[in-house]
Parts: sequence; structure tokens; C-alpha cells
Amino acid sequence: MIIVTGVCNGEIYKVGESSGWTNIAPLHYKSWAASKNFHVGDILLFEYNKQFHNVVRVTHKSFNACNATSPYATWATGNDSFTITRSGHFYFICSFPGHCHSGQRVDIRVPRDHKYGPTPGPLPLSPSPQSPPKSGPYPRSPSARGPSSVPPVQSPTSGCSSLPSWKLWVFVLAVALSASF
Repeated sequence: MIIVTGVCNGEIYKVGESSGWTNIAPLHYKSWAASKNFHVGDILLFEYNKQFHNVVRVTHKSFNACNATSPYATWATGNDSFTITRSGHFYFICSFPGHCHSGQRVDIRVPRDHKYGPTPGPLPLSPSPQSPPKSGPYPRSPSARGPSSVPPVQSPTSGCSSLPSWKLWVFVLAVALSASF
């Protein structure tokens, strides 16, 4: 069972790579995101100075207007992760004054993965506004339990595809039941 459940986790992408999530250097998050192939199960890692930045997930309209007044979620620890749970667009901005307008915003586009069939309809928005992500920040690495133990991530490291989690659990249950007979 350990082998089956540990096989498929998404890629980890450090937003902004070595520069991280900032407005100081002239970063082009649009071209950075366009150069990646994001998939369901991938993890976005936002690293930044929490005294000067935050991460706010917003709607497309709010993204275009740099408006953080009605966010889906806000993170402010300086070392935050977001796991992609469906296809579509995910919009992130920094809500500190002037940061979004100066380019600290990113549109993460996740195409449908036709390999495993159609993507289900929209999922409930989670985490709730003003709350941290519910999953641990570094699910790919069993030894990484907190920010200090995580090595910098420059690019994705795994070629794993993502099976829908319910299929994985059905498989694990079937194996467990067959072993008991």
C-alpha cells in the first residue's frame, strides 16, 4: 500500500524560481508561468519576505483590476504552498499597495489532462478566505516537515502523472480486500 500511495504526487514549482515571490526585481511572472506545464496535483511554492508581501488567490476580474478585497484565500507566512486540484486558471496577486500593479501577480493555467478523462466540474473553493492551506506545505518529501528543511526548488523533479485520488483509493481498497481472502 505504501508503494501505491507514494508513487504519484505532483511537481513542485517555486513561483519566481530563485527570486521567489517579490516585486523588487523586474520579474515577469507571466512569461514564467507560460513556460511551465502545470497539471492537477502540482504544488506552487510561494517564498517571500512576509513583512513586505503576501499571496492572495483572487478571481479573474480581481486579478485584472489588482483588487484583493474579496479573495478566495490569503496566505502570509512567507513560505506557502498551493496544491492544484483541478484544471482551469488560478490567479494570485500580492495585496500590498502597488505590488500587483508593478507585476507581482501570476495566472497559473492548468489544461485538462485528457490522459485520465474529463475533469469534473468546479470544486468548492478551499481554503476559505483568510485561512492557510489545509494540506502540509511539502507533501512530496517525507523528510520535509517545515520551511527550514526544504531545499530550494528550481524546477520540477518528477515525471509522475496524477491519477484521480478516488481511483487510487479504490485500487488500494481492492488490493486490501483481495489480500484478506
